[in-house]
Amino acid sequence: MTSTAESHPAAITDPESPLLVEILEDGQVYLVTLNRPERLNAITFDMMHTLRRTMETFRDDKRGRVAILTGAGRGFCSGRDLKESAERLRAIERGEIEGPHIPSNYSIDPLSEDLGLWKPLIAAINGPAYAGGFMLAMQCDIRIAAEDAKVSVSSARFGRKGASWMAPLARQISLGNALELALWGDTEWTAQRAYEAGWVQRVVPGEELLETALDYARRAINMAPQSVRNFKQAIYRGFYLQPEAAKQFGVALDVTVEGMQDTIEGAKAFSEKRQPRYIDG
Repeated sequence: MTSTAESHPAAITDPESPLLVEILEDGQVYLVTLNRPERLNAITFDMMHTLRRTMETFRDDKRGRVAILTGAGRGFCSGRDLKESAERLRAIERGEIEGPHIPSNYSIDPLSEDLGLWKPLIAAINGPAYAGGFMLAMQCDIRIAAEDAKVSVSSARFGRKGASWMAPLARQISLGNALELALWGDTEWTAQRAYEAGWVQRVVPGEELLETALDYARRAINMAPQSVRNFKQAIYRGFYLQPEAAKQFGVALDVTVEGMQDTIEGAKAFSEKRQPRYIDG
């Protein structure tokens, strides 16, 4: 694992920060770690704001190719920090701060469509992923889980919001599974159950989790960047379109690779039986 110097503008190395960002593989991989292990990485407003800025930076970084999201300590993310939410609500009621209860920069759901982020995102689920933590993992394109990880959509159990980000769940797992998780907030799936439902793509021992995610990231680096962005966008947005409209949308995306140097390079590398050297251009 090769790390880029801490001077990279997107790197966050302060151990007190709610989010850590390490830039790996010569700037091509963002390793993003939720960093409140004492609270099972419960989401604060500051954490979500920083995560949004980081993902926007990753989106616009021509060098960045793939991002990994994981959690510090023994959990991935336990959801929103309800203690902070309650304190903010009381401060609004006392007139100490102005609303709304949830700041406008808090939300990144759904992540790809909301931010126009069409680069691959990998969730390395190292422990419990509950409610908002489940949401963050859901926003990623593939999910790799440690054997002892657990997932739950507990929002209904505590009368919390969540309808705004639930719609994509039914395209990731069957309708029945989505309803079981969402309507029965006391449902808790093991990593194996999530794998069987198709929500998790790999289940590995905890000590192999990050290396497995990094292996996926390194493989992603070897893909043609524009093709990857096109395919992700076609799959996400095409899911909601009628078949003919989805086809035409894909045809429009395909135009973007015509005449690209990378398109020529891919064909040459295949004929020469070597690894392509893509420049994203």
